Amino acid sequence: MLEDRTTAASAAPWPAAYPTGYAVVDVETTGLARDDRIVSAAVYRVGAQGEIEDHWYTLVNPRRDPGPVWIHGLTSDVLAGAPLFEEIAEEFASRLEGRVLVAHNAVFDWSMIAREYARAERTAPVRQRLCTIALAKELALPLPNHKLESLAAHFGVEQRQAHNALDDARVLAEAFRPSLLAAAGGNVRLPLLECRPLTEWSDGVPRIGRQSTGPTPSASYRPGSWRPSRKRPPCPYPNPGRYEPGKPLKQGMRVAFSGDTSVERDLLEDRAVEAGLHIATSVSRLTSLLVTNDPDSGTSKTVKARSFGTPVIDEAAFGQLLQDVAPATDG
Repeated sequence: MLEDRTTAASAAPWPAAYPTGYAVVDVETTGLARDDRIVSAAVYRVGAQGEIEDHWYTLVNPRRDPGPVWIHGLTSDVLAGAPLFEEIAEEFASRLEGRVLVAHNAVFDWSMIAREYARAERTAPVRQRLCTIALAKELALPLPNHKLESLAAHFGVEQRQAHNALDDARVLAEAFRPSLLAAAGGNVRLPLLECRPLTEWSDGVPRIGRQSTGPTPSASYRPGSWRPSRKRPPCPYPNPGRYEPGKPLKQGMRVAFSGDTSVERDLLEDRAVEAGLHIATSVSRLTSLLVTNDPDSGTSKTVKARSFGTPVIDEAAFGQLLQDVAPATDG
């Protein structure tokens, strides 16, 4: 099947509107919050028609506790001698410049990269990104879920070390090539999104479109603040009701998850809690939103959401909304 798609793509004229180059990226991080840091990064540069050009990988000293070592495997001892982000920022930028950033759940990788550049008082040279989850949906690939391992298996790409930035970037680059060829063969519109750079970082809060007044790296980080325990304090905000499509999330909203996610579920939930959302373990009439990458799965949560009229969105859209959660309203 892959060979048929490749042949069809090579026979058809290449879409003139397609980008001229891509940077396939994966970053491993200390967590998902705004003040979390990158601990490793990898880039595979890919040409206009999917040819892999070269690759690059680095560890990064986050100047804090490395977070979920059980996921990325990078301990404080391993990272102690690694370069700081500002020391690799120029080389990283040279790998990204003039290219579309490609990642699996790209909003997450872009957010982490943009924040690191803002802390370093620089701007990442990226103007557009492409999420391979969104591309898989555009191509209607028959995937059981939206994990990278499922995309890799679909295209026969071997995963050797999951959650290793270099191997994840390699796997994604090898899966992106046939995806791109299939899209070109069908003249499919690529799901490109704008990358809005951060230009200031102050007290752990990013700002967009303003000149830098000087970064305060990891200002809100407290040593020992990473807690792998799943016990969370009650949400301090009242439930404002259901999510309304086209509007931002609001603190206090009850969010439920169903099915597999490309980001580790615990980390995704932690990020939602930090934004002021309530994690619901089941769906009821009070649930504000259900996040699922497979709305037609027929799970009890999706069936209940449908019966209650609860809005349903996918993980990538939820990641976008998490970037700008509205504060709770008094009363």
